[in-house]
Amino acid sequence: MIGPFAGFASRSLFVFDPETAHGLSIAALKTGLVPACRLALDPRLAQTVAGIRFPNPIGLAAGYDKNAEVPDAMLKLGFGFTEIGTVTPKAQTGNDKPRIFRLVEDRGVINRLGFNNEGHEAAFTRLTARRNLSGIVGVNIGANKDAADRVADYVAGIRKFYALATYFTVNISSPNTPGLRDLQARDSLKALLDAILATRAEEALRHGRTVPVFLKIAPDLTEVGLDDIAAEATAHPLDGLIVSNTTLARDGLKDQAQAKEAGGLSGAPLFKRSTAVLAKVRKRVGPDLAVIGVGGVSSAADALEKIRAGADLVQLYSCMVYEGPGLPATIVKGLSGLLDREKVSSIRELRDARLDQWAGTKL
Repeated sequence: MIGPFAGFASRSLFVFDPETAHGLSIAALKTGLVPACRLALDPRLAQTVAGIRFPNPIGLAAGYDKNAEVPDAMLKLGFGFTEIGTVTPKAQTGNDKPRIFRLVEDRGVINRLGFNNEGHEAAFTRLTARRNLSGIVGVNIGANKDAADRVADYVAGIRKFYALATYFTVNISSPNTPGLRDLQARDSLKALLDAILATRAEEALRHGRTVPVFLKIAPDLTEVGLDDIAAEATAHPLDGLIVSNTTLARDGLKDQAQAKEAGGLSGAPLFKRSTAVLAKVRKRVGPDLAVIGVGGVSSAADALEKIRAGADLVQLYSCMVYEGPGLPATIVKGLSGLLDREKVSSIRELRDARLDQWAGTKL
């Protein structure tokens, strides 16, 4: 049922501007108009990462369900996990509209949303209402644009959602909040991780469980910048890295008119850069730290290539704009088929198979 529905729904949404279409898709999911996908569990796709048992390696990246409105509806589409946010302590409207642009020829998206969200309290209320449900729901936390102390905003996110989050993502890599990426600089990153992980330790004592914390980084870092992040990531009790957020690069785009829009580029044009950075990160942090690959995933082959480049798990979002809500289920089924072809008993066996080739890619 979901295949024909997905195609029709995706084509219909292109009648609307991107932000309106996004709102309509959230509304459809909330009302149950999008049919669930019943996937047979494939034990070869399941693995434990950062202490969490993931039923399959395909997750929804942050940015779609900013306000925790539809996490369970997304899980029903076939995702093994989902991530809400980015959520900031105070509600904020974000940047001026229009602020999302489709690059149809390139199958890409440029956005300059600027962490538009309803704030901690709204997301907290919704997550509290579903706290007895199963499913892996991560919480992506950020800082308000006007925050006097951005580190304090991240600490507040850890405290607010500790009892509700399966894991946290610390987003310091959006290009749409001025100065946010400066937190990736080594001294700033050390101070941020010190504060966040000390808060996590306090909350773990109070709640009797340790919630994993991942750091989401940009694809536009230099080799030296990657060295610094890897050094701090491995020096702290961080659980993993998410590679990567959107890019400011515009290499090789066909749609030159839209390419001039400010903001972060995602979708298919991001695949090569994000996968190369993923592999470079894996080489630096070694085999044990969890790494989640994000950027340009629109097929099972793409997802598997991220894993071959060093990813434990894979997230997607922008490619659903073009492929529709059936994409996660299609990818999960496709991965099972690829494992049949490769004759392996676990997808973990294929991780790092093309690590050296991707790590050698020039950015």
